[in-house]
Amino acid sequence: MKLGAFSISLNVKDIHKSKEFYTKLGFEALGGDISQNWLIMKNDSCIIGLFQGMFEKNILTFNPGWDENAQNLESFTDVRELKKILQENGIHIVSEGIESSEGPAHFTIEDPDGNPILLDQHR
Repeated sequence: MKLGAFSISLNVKDIHKSKEFYTKLGFEALGGDISQNWLIMKNDSCIIGLFQGMFEKNILTFNPGWDENAQNLESFTDVRELKKILQENGIHIVSEGIESSEGPAHFTIEDPDGNPILLDQHR
């Protein structure tokens, strides 16, 4: 089972202050749009997403089909297959945005402590 690139999506109060802080830690902008209150930052293989006003909790995120540079992987486990495997293993699906048999889709699960985990396929 290949989950794809891992990142943590942080719910931040002030995206500009957060960007400044993480820049001092050596992170650089990889994607996003700070004017829309979201920014993806990277330091080596570590990826964080800064999101202001978009969700309540920090979220662990996996992107099937992508590597840590948001480049397409040749081989990966489709998000629909991941959902099926996890359900077969007794994992409860909290929410889902899977409406087609291929292409972009996502779903959310929670770990035993209530931490949200988003599996978000962009291709």
